Amino acid sequence: MSEILENDATNSVATEEQVAPQGEARWYVAHTYSGYENKVKTDIENTIKNRKLHDQILEVAVPVQEVVETKSNGTKKTVLKKLFPGYVLINMYMNDVTWYVVRNTRGVTGFVGPESKPVPLTEAEMRTMGINVQTPAIATIDAEVGEVIKVITGAWEGSVGEIKAINDSKQTVTIEVDIFGRATSVEIGFTDIQKM
Repeated sequence: MSEILENDATNSVATEEQVAPQGEARWYVAHTYSGYENKVKTDIENTIKNRKLHDQILEVAVPVQEVVETKSNGTKKTVLKKLFPGYVLINMYMNDVTWYVVRNTRGVTGFVGPESKPVPLTEAEMRTMGINVQTPAIATIDAEVGEVIKVITGAWEGSVGEIKAINDSKQTVTIEVDIFGRATSVEIGFTDIQKM
């Protein structure tokens, strides 16, 4: 009897190598304890490396933006602030292994969705967060450093700025936008901009 139970237990445990990515990778949101976002990101990335899950969990992100803070003595300091405190974005194939890895990472309280059932972000939600929904295999841009462009989608939609840098490998341009009266550099995808 114990032999049958042992066989059932070993057959029911799927290893990482046995679970092939199915469907398409989607962006999911994991809720974390406040202040644990970067620790959760690091722990998930270490698990990906240790368990060889690179082909199943593709990216872990804690979106940040530069903000200028004025200290009590009047000095100004640029700091990085989390856009979504208490949340980590994860681009992954949802299956039992990836769900288990994320859900059982210290500091994660669950996935965002009804009854903590993971619900992927919609294309509209991803655009709002500045995540490129579909990046063409090879995107090009008909603009040069110094030219003025307008952002047509994403978190900076409607912003106008001068191109400070172009990164062909990441398919982004760097422009400066006005945040709280101060010019701040942000990266925008090729597909999210148009020339003025």
